[in-house]
Amino acid sequence: MELTDRKRKILNAIIRNYLETGEPVGSRTISRYTDLNLSSATIRNEMSDLEEMGYIVQPHTSAGRIPSDKGYRLYVNALVEEKTSQVSAMNTLMIYKTNRMEEILKQVVRLLATRTNYTTMISAPSYKGNKVKFIQLSRLNERQLLTVVVIEGNIIKNHIIDLDESINEEQVLKLNLLLNTRLNGLTLADINLGLISNIKEEAGIHVQVVNDVLDTIAEVIRAETDENMEIYTSGANNIFRYPELADKSRASQLITALEEKSLLADFIKDTEADETDPGTGIKVYIGEEGPVESMKDCSVVTATYDLGDGLQGTIGIIGPKRMDYEKVMHNLNTVKESLNELFRTKKVTDEVTDDEVMPSGPGSQT
Repeated sequence: MELTDRKRKILNAIIRNYLETGEPVGSRTISRYTDLNLSSATIRNEMSDLEEMGYIVQPHTSAGRIPSDKGYRLYVNALVEEKTSQVSAMNTLMIYKTNRMEEILKQVVRLLATRTNYTTMISAPSYKGNKVKFIQLSRLNERQLLTVVVIEGNIIKNHIIDLDESINEEQVLKLNLLLNTRLNGLTLADINLGLISNIKEEAGIHVQVVNDVLDTIAEVIRAETDENMEIYTSGANNIFRYPELADKSRASQLITALEEKSLLADFIKDTEADETDPGTGIKVYIGEEGPVESMKDCSVVTATYDLGDGLQGTIGIIGPKRMDYEKVMHNLNTVKESLNELFRTKKVTDEVTDDEVMPSGPGSQT
């Protein structure tokens, strides 16, 4: 007997309904639960076929049906295949976008350095206020689960959980429903002790699984927000254009900061919470105002570019205190707006020209 699409939809409806209620599922429930627009009699016939094929069973003569192990297996395999395909597609897309983004950001700092004659930096975008998008638990064996956590922006983290107790497919499905229902759309800050306590209570004996999943979520969010900040720089040699910075000791400290990148990352993290100019979103640090010791003889002007959905990065220009602030601010504002527009409308297309990244206009010339 062939397992048609209609039979599959009815089987999926039976499984989903049974997972939610724990009660045998009848034909009238399925007629309300699906968009098949079938009569109860037709659904009863299909359910009889599914029972004959071994995908559902009838625990009592007068009761509805519940999924069999064979039915659960079909459901889980289809679910895992679908989500694996989605994750693979997201990985491919993010690799493509990341490579294109890296090229564009390197192009931006080169152009800024050329047009301003100062040293420039830009951080790769990271997600602020990352939200949980999807959680998938898959049973590897009785004592191991594969956890896939997807964070807003399609940031993906895989983790294998070793269990102290065995777990079956039905329990894994229920945990998937629980975790996705409770956690989807939440940031790390939203996942408070009260919510965690409620989830653990609903999880029953599987508290260990909940703990491990929450740890994985926290790990991936913190990794993306606090670590691995990629920073691109250009125009380091422009330092030697200005006598007050060209002193061997000062220049050496600045070059070291630009090469090591960790100090620049600390600078960006330390200044992210600072108030910006409400008109332009630009911040200016003159001499001692900046948090990095090796830049105390410089001025640093920064702006935040925003690609939408919480995806943000920082652009900065480093120069002497006597820098041309008007030209620097104009160039920063221009490139910030251009990046915002470029990524939001084109979603990182194949070809990007210099004029798209930094359009020519008054004040943009060197």
